[in-house]
Order: sequence, then structure tokens, then C-alpha cells
Amino acid sequence: MIDSFLAAARPGIAKLLAKAVLGKDLSETEVVELLSAKDSDLLAVLCAANYSLQDTVGAVVTYVVNRNINFTNVCVKHCGFCAFSRSYRSEEGYYLPIEAIVGRAKEAFRFGATEVCIQAGLPPDLQGDFYIHLCRAIKEATPELSIHAFSPEEILYGSKQSGMTIKEYLQELKDAGLGSLPGTSAEILDDDVRSIISPGRISTSQWVEVISTAHQLGIPTTSTMMYGHVETEHHQARHLLLIRDLQRRTGGFTEFVPLSFVHTEAPMYKHQLVEGVRPGATGTEVLKIHAVARLVLNHDIPNIQASWVKNGIQLAQACLMAGANDLGGTLINESISTAAGARFGQWMRPAELRRAIREAGRIPAERSTSYKVRQRFEAKEDDGNKAGALDRLSDSEAERFGSFSQMIHSSEFRFREKSYSRPVPG
Repeated sequence: MIDSFLAAARPGIAKLLAKAVLGKDLSETEVVELLSAKDSDLLAVLCAANYSLQDTVGAVVTYVVNRNINFTNVCVKHCGFCAFSRSYRSEEGYYLPIEAIVGRAKEAFRFGATEVCIQAGLPPDLQGDFYIHLCRAIKEATPELSIHAFSPEEILYGSKQSGMTIKEYLQELKDAGLGSLPGTSAEILDDDVRSIISPGRISTSQWVEVISTAHQLGIPTTSTMMYGHVETEHHQARHLLLIRDLQRRTGGFTEFVPLSFVHTEAPMYKHQLVEGVRPGATGTEVLKIHAVARLVLNHDIPNIQASWVKNGIQLAQACLMAGANDLGGTLINESISTAAGARFGQWMRPAELRRAIREAGRIPAERSTSYKVRQRFEAKEDDGNKAGALDRLSDSEAERFGSFSQMIHSSEFRFREKSYSRPVPG
């Protein structure tokens, strides 16, 4: 079977694919060559990734029932790719107080969520222990809910605001109930690229420090890469190899999530603030990135997620045949990609994710944050027998969740500069 798809490729590519399928390490130059593949070479790359996926993970494709809570869009940083953030002076700036965040977590749990994913802007004068109080409040209200929260950028900000070291801060968060960190704010882990698209943002070495410290403390994280803007194949390759090598040192990554740049409302594209910025990745690039990620990371990080929010469900389906084995979460309140112009909705019912998985010829399974399978849906009949509360929710009833547009235009949670500077009740 291996020979059948290698035969279509040029000898040099076929040799690299055979090496990757056998689990041997690829160099930066070799990864770049795979990322540059076209035509029959690209088809061979996709087939090799699918073969490696089946060999390592099998036919099961997972998803998680979760809710995103982006509790404020006010941020002291001004990243070129971010259309979500607002200045504290903006009339579109909002924040959710702790009781509102907890209320959303409790509602998510009632609808069957096992995870709440919390990320937000970096508001000025944030109390250093705010994130700690927030974790404690959520855990007290919903002890069964997994708290997957705070990007490395937020961890760095919180530790500076509190005067703690990163290690001390992460330990406090873990003690308060934090279960895992999203490995976002990675973009491309190359400081030359970062200085173009997000000057002043967390550096590559700081990102690595936060992530490796979390792993050291037993806090698992995801890993991500945002591509399709100004980076080259060399940047992508170095990013993948950095993630691979960091996993070998620390062992704490649960998944790798390629994130295609959403350009429509991103300032650096919309206002042409960055020379040469591209309008996101092509469909071919999306498939290629997932496939090469599988070939590079297969034995170190077996879970590769395809983002339906960034790519749409049809392209995410195609990624399931190009190395991906996870479709992410139901999300319920997705704001960051939506703000940037993503057109694929802010949430998805579990039944829709299961249908997409079945249509791709795979077996759907609901997972936990840590990728433990909670339930498999072997037969199509299981979809009806095991349907949850989110599946039974009508479109009109789902309007209760609100949207990013409603949030930024509502006066209910309008941001005021001093809202975060007062002591937070403990």
C-alpha cells in the first residue's frame, strides 16, 4: 500500500515520505521540501499522511463539547492579525464580571459541556490575581467542568501584574482549578515574523518558557500555528520542529492545531499595514499543512486538529483524510475568529460534527480535554440514542447564547477602565 502512493511522486519526495512513514526524523530542509510539494507530489504527501494517521490513531475522529468565553475584548496590545481587541476607550469594548463568566460556565455544563475555554484581551490595570479568582469561582460552581484557559500571553501578563514568577503563577492557577492551557499566541514561533505581525507581543523564548513550565508542573497544553500571512515554508518548518522537539523534552502537548489566518477584518490586511501580507491560506495549503504536521509530529503528538471555525466544515472534513483526527469543539460562543471575518458560525451542534465525521468515512467519538474518549458513536443510530441537550436545541433557542456582534454593541457589559483595577472578591 505504501508503494502505491509513493509511486506517484518524484523519487526525492518518495524517499522523504518513506522516511517519514517509518517514523524517522525529518530535517528542516526536508520538511520545507514537503511543504513545497505540488501536483502528484502533493497527492503523495496527502496519502502518506492519511496512511500515518490510520497507522497511529485509526479510524476514530474526536470532538469535545465545550464553550468559549472571551470575557473581554479590551487589550493593551495591538497585534496586526487581531480584529477582536479594542482599546479601553472604544465604545465597542466590553468585559464580563466574574459572576457573568461563572453563569456562562454553569449554563454550558447544563447543556452537556465538559470543558470551558477561556481566553481574552489584556485589559489595563488587571489585578494580578484575577485569573486565579476566576478559576476558583468556576471550579466551586462547576467542579466537574474542565477549565482550559489563558494563553501563554495571558499567563505572562498575569504573572507580571501579580509580581510572581511564571512558575509560581502557574502553580497558583493549578491549585485554583486550572486544568490545561491553550497553546495559542504562538502564531509563528520566529521572532523576525513576530516583529512584523505582532510587535511587542510575547517572544518565542517567553512562549517556550510558559509552555515548558506548565508541562513541568503537570499542566498539559495544546500547541498551535497560525499560517497564511507573511511566513515562508522555512518558518513553518522551524515552527513544527520546535514543537516536536519541545514535546520530546516536556511531553505535555495534547494536540497540534494549525490555524489558517483569517484576513477579512484583520488590521494588517484590511488596512495594508504589513507589506506582502497574504489573504490567508489556500485550500491546498490547508490540506498540505495538516498533512505535513502529521508526518512531522505523528509519533510525538498523535492528535492533529482541523479547525472548522477557520476553514469551514467541508474543508475540515477533507483534512480528516490528510492527517487530522479531531474537529475541535462545539464552542458555543466563538468570538475571535468571528471578529476577524470567519464565515462559518460561532458554534456547532455535536450531531453536526458527528455527521461530518461519518461523511468522511470515520467513526465519531466525544472526548475530554485530555483526549480520553467519553463515548463512541459506532452506528448512525447512536446519534439519536445518545443525543445531548445541545443537539435538541432549536436555532431560536440557541439565540440565548448571544454573539460577538451583540456583545460589542450592548451597553450591559460596557468596559470601564477601572472595572479591573478594583480588588476582585475572593
